[in-house]
Amino acid sequence: MMAGRGKLQGMARFILQWLMTAVALGVAARLVPGVRIASPQVLVIAALVLGFVNAVVRPILVLLTLPLTVLTLGLFYLVVNGAAFGLAAALVPGFSVASLGSAVLGALIVALVSGLVSWLVGPQPPSVSSTR
Repeated sequence: MMAGRGKLQGMARFILQWLMTAVALGVAARLVPGVRIASPQVLVIAALVLGFVNAVVRPILVLLTLPLTVLTLGLFYLVVNGAAFGLAAALVPGFSVASLGSAVLGALIVALVSGLVSWLVGPQPPSVSSTR
């Protein structure tokens, strides 16, 4: 019975994170002139793809560009985030980014808004994995 509840909590967390990313992506599309999202349906799909790219592709990019990131005192990390943002845009029809600068600014806004929304929602209670 507890395993089912843990899966539900995990799924609820995933959906909440997905919605927060969608809100943040919508804010970025409104604020950054070069970021365009064609419809609410595209926004939802783009948030899912962006989450996937951030979870799978971005860590590989971070590892491959680590020497350059260290050399630039961390500033190149903004470019890596922008590249991941641009890759997500390239994968989703109806989600477009005009330039690398727009991608970097869009990624920065998504990170800031996601962090703010996460802070406003509050910490998730830890799941109970064992009983006493």
